[in-house]
Amino acid sequence: MNDSQRRKGLRIERARASAQFKDGKFRNPSGAGPAMNGSAWPILGEYFFGRERRVPPGPLPLVRPHEAWTRRSATGLRVTWLGHSTVLLEIDGRRVLTDPVFGERASPVSFAGPLRFHPVPAALEELPPLDVVLLSHDHFDHLCAPTIEALARTRVPIVTALGVGVHLEALGVDPARITELDWHERAVVGGVRFTATPSQHFSGRGPTSGNKTLWASWVIEAERRKVFFSGDTGLTPEFADVGRSHGPFDLVMLEVGAYHPAWGAIHLGPENALTAFQMLGGGTLLPVHWGTFDLALHGWDEPAETLLSLAAERRARVVTPRIGEAFEPDHDRAPIPWWRAVAGAR
Repeated sequence: MNDSQRRKGLRIERARASAQFKDGKFRNPSGAGPAMNGSAWPILGEYFFGRERRVPPGPLPLVRPHEAWTRRSATGLRVTWLGHSTVLLEIDGRRVLTDPVFGERASPVSFAGPLRFHPVPAALEELPPLDVVLLSHDHFDHLCAPTIEALARTRVPIVTALGVGVHLEALGVDPARITELDWHERAVVGGVRFTATPSQHFSGRGPTSGNKTLWASWVIEAERRKVFFSGDTGLTPEFADVGRSHGPFDLVMLEVGAYHPAWGAIHLGPENALTAFQMLGGGTLLPVHWGTFDLALHGWDEPAETLLSLAAERRARVVTPRIGEAFEPDHDRAPIPWWRAVAGAR
């Protein structure tokens, strides 16, 4: 038996041992999945006849973060949102990059699929040296093949959910640099402790790979600071357990975009994101998973507008940095509705 066969056998054994694995697939404890609620016809009607502006009408304002990255963080936690769910965390001197998507499309092919609204504010080769890459799950808008192939050449370690390593190995990542975790498992990689926590979503990169790998939310801890990253998820009561077991958090990063009422079990959207934020213990909320790709039927800026409106009612602290802006959550700052400056956005 060669190394590849041994690794495949180990993955199968670990998958079968997972409480989330049943009848050959990973499943949510609630039974929720990606199937639409009710008929698909209303959704198709929205797709073809809806009046929402799903693509920005002009260039989005970007910040080049390079100069900020040359200075040390004053508080031990500095955050740069690079678009969608890609965030550079500088946490107690370590650098963690979440769900890196630097490709032009969130797609399995280069010639079709959702095209990004804006350039990446810093190219992959312009990033400061990374200590760890964190991948929440295997969907194309989170696990980007060209990006992973480039990262493989840097030999940066990658932490991900159970089973996702099969994709990473196929893209050239050294198996010794892959750490896969089941829910509630933890590992220290690159001087940072990662705990895989429950989320309510699904996985797959093709017609035969549905739910063959796990999805997770994540607790990211360094010496003094602690961050929560939702990955993709619907609202689950397990977030209250995560808050009690792992909180409080210095920053909570939750997905708010690419949602629809029919997808409520697998994507939060702004209202459920605020509910999840409260369940996790509150603090400071950074909305992610919006403003970069057209992956749903709502207006491109609707998630941010709705979130700010609801956050004001609920007195939740939300930060909305410009794409590429490095900021420190400890510093007091009002939300910046930068998207309103785009010509004709509202």
